[in-house]
Amino acid sequence: MTGAGGHQVTIALSDDHTLFRQGLRELLSTDPGFEIIGEARTGHEAVDLVRQHRPDVLLLDVEMPGPGAKAVISQVATSSPETAVIILTMHNEPAIVRGLLESGAAAYLMKNIGREELISAVRSVSRSRDNVLLSVPRGTLESLERQDRQRTLLSARELQVLELVAAAMSNAQVAARLCISEGTVKRHLTNIYGKLGAVSRVDAIKKAVRAKLIRNID
Repeated sequence: MTGAGGHQVTIALSDDHTLFRQGLRELLSTDPGFEIIGEARTGHEAVDLVRQHRPDVLLLDVEMPGPGAKAVISQVATSSPETAVIILTMHNEPAIVRGLLESGAAAYLMKNIGREELISAVRSVSRSRDNVLLSVPRGTLESLERQDRQRTLLSARELQVLELVAAAMSNAQVAARLCISEGTVKRHLTNIYGKLGAVSRVDAIKKAVRAKLIRNID
């Protein structure tokens, strides 16, 4: 089977474990529709490989020497925007998953997936980038869905209020910054507490930071 347009799907492999890369090469090479164009051991090598060959797909590990996965995805998007990046990793932390998907990864897969699932994912992203593919534990998916619900629940104004509160501003200071009354700030905070299930300003900030609704301000 060939990729979009009838050509072979060209694939670059990027992982700092030689044995794992070799296993991936052997596994994917069994499909006549795939062509492995090269391997990389570091983030720098991955970017150079993509820039030189412009493959349809880059299989990328999260932890490698050199630039991190986010930086690699960004550089790939600049030098070869047609290359779809598939994250293939053992990390399933919701924050990492969300961060890499938001950076532009076309798929996020765990290394314990089966051969057919991997081949299907490679074919899918090589044809279309419209859908993002996920193969993560149920707990990770539920956490991402919970974060999405919380993001939807908080209005833009409530997020503004919470960010200023997290910056250690008083209600009066928040009101002055946003040109609203102090009573309106208190009402926003009451709504925020209810939506996040928080009992105080500190609790709301902690929950919002964990859910990636606001930045962690030290």
